[in-house]
Amino acid sequence: MSEKPDMTALIGSRICHDLISPIGAIGNGVELLMMDGLGKSPELQLILDSVASANARVRFFRVAFGAAGPNDQKLSAGEIRDILTTLGRGGRIRIDWKPDDPSARREVKLVFLMILCLESALPFGGQIEILRPDQRWVVRGAGGKQRIDAPLWNLLADPTLTADLAPAEVHFAILRDELSRQHRRLSTKIDTDEISFSF
Repeated sequence: MSEKPDMTALIGSRICHDLISPIGAIGNGVELLMMDGLGKSPELQLILDSVASANARVRFFRVAFGAAGPNDQKLSAGEIRDILTTLGRGGRIRIDWKPDDPSARREVKLVFLMILCLESALPFGGQIEILRPDQRWVVRGAGGKQRIDAPLWNLLADPTLTADLAPAEVHFAILRDELSRQHRRLSTKIDTDEISFSF
């Protein structure tokens, strides 16, 4: 019997799929206006930068919140770095993707959800590093003052717990549920100067 469909992920995929095309069209339209003699004004550059940021955010969300696909579906290191580099441009957090080999989309989904959890814990910015030593994923975040909301982080340790979630916190519950769906065990370590995940 097949696994019950993950309706949340399917909705995420559908929304992101439907948004990618119009966002790309806006960027193409602005580039055509610039070629048509309007030049590279600060206003048009602002629109282009905003479109690039929105496009990267939707691509990131498509992996983090969308359907993970079959076990053999892969994402190249170049594609992942492109998403994360554009996403971090001008932002408060720098993300460094170390693995060079293609990665299973299902595993990248977990890593992207962990990135969102680390972003929540680093409100003043910092650096997130993703490594894959010995076929095990390690996701580390370090920065300024941390904000650890214990009920949210406890969700990751105990699947029986519940918490009142704001929209900006939903990734904690989705990460927990996706770990269970993939039959993976997460190790979390919170120090004063670093937070790390491994699975």
